[in-house]
Amino acid sequence: MSDIADAPARSPSDSPRIFENNLLDRFSRIDHRVPMVVYGPIVAVLAVWSLLHAGAAVTLGGLLGGYVFWTLVEYFGHRYIFHWEPPGKLGARLHFLIHGVHHIYPSDPLRLVMPLLMSVPIVSLAALVILSACGEAGVAVLAGFIAGYVGYDMAHYHVHHGVIRTGWGRWLKRAHMLHHFRQPERGFGVSAPWWDYVFRTAL
Repeated sequence: MSDIADAPARSPSDSPRIFENNLLDRFSRIDHRVPMVVYGPIVAVLAVWSLLHAGAAVTLGGLLGGYVFWTLVEYFGHRYIFHWEPPGKLGARLHFLIHGVHHIYPSDPLRLVMPLLMSVPIVSLAALVILSACGEAGVAVLAGFIAGYVGYDMAHYHVHHGVIRTGWGRWLKRAHMLHHFRQPERGFGVSAPWWDYVFRTAL
């Protein structure tokens, strides 16, 4: 159970086509390093701005709060959106595009992190909510939220294709493989598995 069941895809030719439109299909695939390259500098700028304008205490508290907020979004999004299966052919197609393709082709390395077509709207919506609701701490909270998202994407790629060297990493991988191949109705916290214990969906 520590290994992925099917042979890993290595190039776009090994990755299943999900859109007829060539441009859409191309943007449905993404190198796992893209979230770090795109969002890493944004996190750094937000954190530095917060330190300079709101102080260390507010920044540290905001970063932690934003991270916790992300882990809840990760858990509930995975549980109720990614695994939601609407009725009918359109519903089946929607589910396949959102998350079903990953469960059918779990080793496809080009669809293990969110494409920008998904992550940019999520981050933009989070920015609107957080900056409107959190006042002075909002910038740091947003930085923590985005950092949590990047950490999730990196953890997800790592449990599928990384070289696992730590006990924590082996535990995360085992839990995620059990979610894939034995209990898809459990184990929704990929990078934050403690919420499965809180909400009684632990493997």
